[in-house]
Amino acid sequence: AEVGHRPVLARSHLLLSSAYHHLSEPAACLEHAVRALELLDDSTPPPVRALHLIKLGDALGWLGSFDAARQRYLSAEEIVVAVGDPSRHVQLLNNLAYTECDAGQPERAWAVIERMLAVASESGLHPNAIVMDTVARAQIELGRYDDAVETIGNALTDYESSAFKEADGLPELLLTLAEAQRLVGDLAAAQAALDRCLRVCAERGLTEIGVRVMKEQAAQHAACGQFERAYWLYVEFHAAAEDLISVQGAALARTRQAMLELAEARQDADRFREQARRDSLTGLHNRRYVDEQLPLLLRHAALTGAPLSVGLIDLDHFKRVNDTLSHDTGDQVLVAVASLLAAAVASSMPSDALDDEAAPRFVARIGGEEFLLVLPATDLAECARRCEQIRVAVRSHDWHPITGDLRQTVSIGVATAHPDSDQPALLRNADEKLYAAKRAGRDQVVA
Repeated sequence: AEVGHRPVLARSHLLLSSAYHHLSEPAACLEHAVRALELLDDSTPPPVRALHLIKLGDALGWLGSFDAARQRYLSAEEIVVAVGDPSRHVQLLNNLAYTECDAGQPERAWAVIERMLAVASESGLHPNAIVMDTVARAQIELGRYDDAVETIGNALTDYESSAFKEADGLPELLLTLAEAQRLVGDLAAAQAALDRCLRVCAERGLTEIGVRVMKEQAAQHAACGQFERAYWLYVEFHAAAEDLISVQGAALARTRQAMLELAEARQDADRFREQARRDSLTGLHNRRYVDEQLPLLLRHAALTGAPLSVGLIDLDHFKRVNDTLSHDTGDQVLVAVASLLAAAVASSMPSDALDDEAAPRFVARIGGEEFLLVLPATDLAECARRCEQIRVAVRSHDWHPITGDLRQTVSIGVATAHPDSDQPALLRNADEKLYAAKRAGRDQVVA
């Protein structure tokens, strides 16, 4: 970084992406894969660019962005075909097939596998154990359980004799074997494979695979007729999966902050920069977007003398929804409120809004159940009127399909900027009004 050596920086980020994959932090894995690709330039050899595209596709697929992953694999395939690199071609087709399995597209996965095996055969390449694990996964998804057992058994034999072994290679093979054996009814062998898989995960700190082992163990208990054990282990799996997501979120925050200090993204990464400024649950802008845009809007308001007002919106008694219904129901409530807020912002846009790029109106989710409405060129009275419309829209919304008889309301604090206002002062003022609304009985707007 000090000397600006882009090829070494790109390679470093690519290795960091791989490291975070093994550490079960997919958000950080994606961030470093994006940054690695950004650092490439026109002097980068085509095979190196192809490798970076494959790794970015892997990271995207891991996070569920399957269309974006397919696009990167396709771009990489064009390169490896042009330069005649069959080994890399097999690698990318294997990773694409695995991603198609994760996307719930076994037929598409199998079509890719047939292409992959044809490339290997024409080039005299012997598919390694990891490749055959992907084949077995697709066979399982297609209901070809006996074929999967045979495929993964041969793959394990090849893996044990191979010189190169990925850290997660053996447990991935064992997990696939256990699932295939369970589905053909060989429960004793399946349990033995699961036990061995779990031991390896514990030894190597492979958290994400260990969580998937819990899910398969629950299915194994159910296959043995031990339904209560299956149920409670599945509950434990679900909690562990949520914990893993929380870890991933923390990793995302750490890595995104570090990335802000680096150069502006190239065009290939524009989509991911937008993702970094969006709340993944509601699709609204997030706190990062607020921290970037609000100071600019305040500066613009001070220079032009135009008003700028905000509404700080908090869901009333939201903890009751999570505690008495479920966190999933709580998420549905947040999504519904976000939709109402987005509609309110859209309806507040002036007819020439597309020409008024200096003062965009927006709403953002800035906390668990807290949202911020930002209205440039809007005085206190007008902002309070629009917030009252929002309060009524939330209160009168049909909540029955989501929460039954439990009605959701919001409290809103409204504040307007003064010429010398900064972001902390403006938000502090709005926060004081919000708590005044809470103290006054909730379901109110205080300006």
